[in-house]
Amino acid sequence: MRRKEREIKDKAVLEQLLMQSQICRLGMYDGTWPYVVPVNMGYDAGRIYFHSFKKGKKIDILRQHPKVCFEVDSDVEIVTGELPCDWTTNYKSVIGFGTAVLVEDEAEKLAGMRILMRRHGGPVEGFKAEHFPAMAVVRIDIASMTGKSNPPHDEWG
Repeated sequence: MRRKEREIKDKAVLEQLLMQSQICRLGMYDGTWPYVVPVNMGYDAGRIYFHSFKKGKKIDILRQHPKVCFEVDSDVEIVTGELPCDWTTNYKSVIGFGTAVLVEDEAEKLAGMRILMRRHGGPVEGFKAEHFPAMAVVRIDIASMTGKSNPPHDEWG
């Protein structure tokens, strides 16, 4: 990382940013082109969960190429200045790499959906069994991640 003073090294802070995030930008590779898609996400214990319809480009890519990159950000704010080069952006972000797993176990699917719904403030009980056959629940097992912020983490108020 070029701007070392902006790096977030504390794993607890990185996990806090993931737990507070609602949207994850998921980067994949279809063998020819990169493909990035935003997904609603939930985080728990080194894993990101999201759901999708079982069919579609995203799921097709993940079946063939499960290695992914992800990005979340928060507190994004443009800070203006008098001159164009005086402007900056405040932000907190996490970028990571991992392996996407299409969850097959019904108990883990339900657990993943509860993690997702808990993050978004929705009900965690009352899932209808008839929704699950058409639903894919995807777990990203995080291999590595880094964080960055402006202002630097040690200046957060």
